[in-house]
Amino acid sequence: MKKIFVLSFISVGYFLNAQSLSNSPYATYGIGDVKYDNTIETASMGGISTAFISDFTSNFNFANPANNTNFELTSIKLEATNENNYFKTNYNNTKSTKHSTYLSNISLAFPISSKVKMGLSYQPYSSKSYDIVNTSTTTDGTVFANRFKGTGTLNTAQIAASYKVSNEFALGLRANYYFGNLYDLNEITTADSQLINGYETKNNVRNFNFTLGTSYQHLNTRTDKKLTIGATTTFGNTSNMTTDYTNSTYFYAADVKKEEQIIEQKSTSSKNLLPVQASLGVGYGSENQWFVSGQIDYKKGETISYFGKTFDFQDTYRISAGGWYLPNYNNFRNYFSRVVYRYGAFYERGGLKIGNNSINKFGISAGVMLPFKTSSITRMSGLELGIELGKRGTLKDNLINQNFINLRVGFNFADKWFRKSLYN
Repeated sequence: MKKIFVLSFISVGYFLNAQSLSNSPYATYGIGDVKYDNTIETASMGGISTAFISDFTSNFNFANPANNTNFELTSIKLEATNENNYFKTNYNNTKSTKHSTYLSNISLAFPISSKVKMGLSYQPYSSKSYDIVNTSTTTDGTVFANRFKGTGTLNTAQIAASYKVSNEFALGLRANYYFGNLYDLNEITTADSQLINGYETKNNVRNFNFTLGTSYQHLNTRTDKKLTIGATTTFGNTSNMTTDYTNSTYFYAADVKKEEQIIEQKSTSSKNLLPVQASLGVGYGSENQWFVSGQIDYKKGETISYFGKTFDFQDTYRISAGGWYLPNYNNFRNYFSRVVYRYGAFYERGGLKIGNNSINKFGISAGVMLPFKTSSITRMSGLELGIELGKRGTLKDNLINQNFINLRVGFNFADKWFRKSLYN
């Protein structure tokens, strides 16, 4: 049975790399539509993770690898996301809807010893998937067609380890590898022209960096109340994004470019693809009953080459608040008393700024962990469900307002693996 799970981990990871994800038109810029965190547990609590140390022994925290002092079981998580986006703009009073379902997270985590824990994770980091055609007519009757098209997914593979320094203090380190190809195309033509002028950008991403985390938790054994403080920073980019830009004219025959004439062609590299990031969180709760936390995240703005020009992103800030509640896990007469209920909210000042408008984002979230029948509080396995509702963008200056509803479902299988039995 355990071999089947390991083989599934490998095969599902291959499928994850081949996915095509739906997203916002704002994905046109930079590396696409960034998925903040694809784990159901974190997303259902508004994104809080930096000061979140699970009370249960089956949940591994990848966002802050230091927060795994209670982790004692081998855990496999498989999670999927269904995104539903509703777009509106005052330009021609346009409305549209876009849906996408994809595998959003797969992870394997296990304890090395009572002090050292390790985890492997694989999930989409960002994506582009848009195809927009805009037509306009000049005063002399000339009809222009402008097409914008983008495809590609940037994935991340992670390996994390935590070390319990003392009963209150822990350290963690996560290595992050980002890989994928992103493609943007802008084509311009007129109704009476045989040629198309195309501006093409191809990005090849192979990037490696590290996330360092630390956590402090004080538990009052008399009241079972606990205070948690956590912090992370991401640093050390060791590679870059190679951008190939081509400006050319051509025409299509059976969807194949013909007689392409190169006007301009160049290749650039960006070493600031994934700049410095940092997070600070504080939490307070009661052991095995409830927990609430607040968190602030910061990401330094980056510079991206886009259609032959540089495009600057501003610094990003995100404020999150959330937590969980467990009514009474020992109440076996009422199943819903043993369910973990999660809640949260967030506000994000986006890195993208168009004109004088920052493309901001905010939302609320909720979720439940439905334990399996044989699950116990020391071996918490179950079905994870989550929902996120929010808004991004603005209608000002003919920009796009995006409302979204994201649904998440997943399984957490936890058991004692890789340990020798004391008795036969």
